[in-house]
Amino acid sequence: MLFKYIKICEINLCLPLQTIMQRYFIHLSYKGTAYHGWQTQKNTPNTVQQVLNEKFSIVLNEKIEITGCGRTDTGVHAKDFYAHFDCSQTDFMENQNKWLYKLNSVLPDDIVVFEIIKVYNKANSRFDAISRTYQYVITQTKNPFLIDTAFYCNSKFDLDAMNSAAKLLFTYSDFSCFSKSKTQTFTNNCKVTEAFWKNENNQLIFTITADRFLRNMVRAIVGTLLEVGSGKISVEDLKKIIESKNRSNAGMSVSACGLFLTKVTYPENYFN
Repeated sequence: MLFKYIKICEINLCLPLQTIMQRYFIHLSYKGTAYHGWQTQKNTPNTVQQVLNEKFSIVLNEKIEITGCGRTDTGVHAKDFYAHFDCSQTDFMENQNKWLYKLNSVLPDDIVVFEIIKVYNKANSRFDAISRTYQYVITQTKNPFLIDTAFYCNSKFDLDAMNSAAKLLFTYSDFSCFSKSKTQTFTNNCKVTEAFWKNENNQLIFTITADRFLRNMVRAIVGTLLEVGSGKISVEDLKKIIESKNRSNAGMSVSACGLFLTKVTYPENYFN
């Protein structure tokens, strides 16, 4: 009996220990021109998420699956983006510069990682974000250096009318009229807290902040507000469009090239 007990103990001692995983956030930026959006999709190569998963897995020598703070469409850019992943690596904080150098060396030139942040293991880059800010850029002079990062349109727009119309967004919560149909969202309600246009260096820039955004929402809002600015519809017409909850009543979706995710906000002291 003693011999059997010793053998059992030896076998148990030889069992592999469970790997301890730690969650990290990454702060990054990307130019979306060459990508089919953020989200990895079946039969759709070259997404930002796919590239990050592949490159992080190579550098860290383990399978890495990265979850983003949101989903940008094909051609949309992100100046400020957060994502999270789990990893057995433990020295990111002590050797931050080393890991950033390694990761950015293998990533393509249109994706850059700024920082790796250790967080608690239930932290979620998508669901813990409390607001996101987008900007849409329209260049009113033809500029070959802005082809991928601004929508060229030399029409004249009434900026005051567009800003008056933008204020309407604060008074509504259901934005079904600006959403793509057949999406997987449970609700089309969003709380818009900021929406305005400004003219800067021959560029019209629209800024909008909300707790969440529907698929295609910002581009559809911009297209509709441009119709207000060109005199095709009135502010009163916009009210009717929003209240109709019908996408076919709103304006066109403008080109993806001018859209940027510029800020993602988390609760105060979230990263402490």
